[in-house]
Amino acid sequence: MKYTTATVLLWSPLAGSAWAQEAEAAVQPATANITLAGQDVPVQAGGLYARYRSNPPLAVIAAEAPALDLSWFRTLKKERVEIGFESWSPNFYYQSSRITAVYTADITRLRELMPAAVLKAVQPLHIWPGRGVVALTAYSYRYCDNDSYKEVALSVVTSKPGGANLGPFSLWAQSWSGDYWGYVLKLPVDTELARVRGVVGYNLPKWLTRIELAESEQAMTFSLADSETGKPDVVFEGRKLMGLSRKVAMARNSFTNLDREGRLTYGYADSRLLSHASSDQADVAKLTLGEGGLSAYIRSLKLGKLLKYEYVPEFQSALYAPAPLAALTVGQ
Repeated sequence: MKYTTATVLLWSPLAGSAWAQEAEAAVQPATANITLAGQDVPVQAGGLYARYRSNPPLAVIAAEAPALDLSWFRTLKKERVEIGFESWSPNFYYQSSRITAVYTADITRLRELMPAAVLKAVQPLHIWPGRGVVALTAYSYRYCDNDSYKEVALSVVTSKPGGANLGPFSLWAQSWSGDYWGYVLKLPVDTELARVRGVVGYNLPKWLTRIELAESEQAMTFSLADSETGKPDVVFEGRKLMGLSRKVAMARNSFTNLDREGRLTYGYADSRLLSHASSDQADVAKLTLGEGGLSAYIRSLKLGKLLKYEYVPEFQSALYAPAPLAALTVGQ
């Protein structure tokens, strides 16, 4: 397989044979089928979702994972919601890790990829003339209401609804406050449960593909297969930074999009960062693009300078169900 480079940050991809061997060696849990939003969905047999449908008692979590700190979740109240299926909000992520790389990108292309209705509410932040900002984040949700899964989010960093677009000043303000806004372009996941819940319940651009995570002492590496061919496509490697902060920090990531009726909505996730570090050095994040659909899409963004990299080996999160954007703007 031939590979081409998109930026100076790209590196040599994993060999297809090594990928196959790793995939074959992975132990797959037993599954059971449930009906969700009228679809037949495989879930982990005996897992949290099969038993509790997004509302497990915290006493169960404490018994199954006694080492986890659940104090934050005890301060949050779940509510029953109808989001194309019956669920509970917020959805809890008890033990997770992620890496994030923030790049400059062609702002004209970013505007082309966002629906006109969304652009009336938020705009891509311009970091300097002709350049916007995108965030690439790879998540490993090791223990959550939806069992466990991995996903990779590619998002445009935008202004806040109703807020001014002051370019780098808005970007700095969001980073300083820990209150980020974006428009999600792509969101591949590796379980059908995560796909159906995300597409139907949260109006997010999810699809199912193979995502492998390899960890060494130096790095976390997420490898995505092309959903059409099954061949390796995108590889995202992030360095395990030294000097981790153990001071708990809170962050909110909000997204604007359209529901199935074309109405503007927003959703958000609050995260409790338990260990974290960041860097702006160019060599801490590496991205490899292959010949699949996602790689072609990323190339079209004309990625440039790495602005910031975040390594978060331990965090917890609460994802809230989407709501009409008008309710937020009226309240501001």
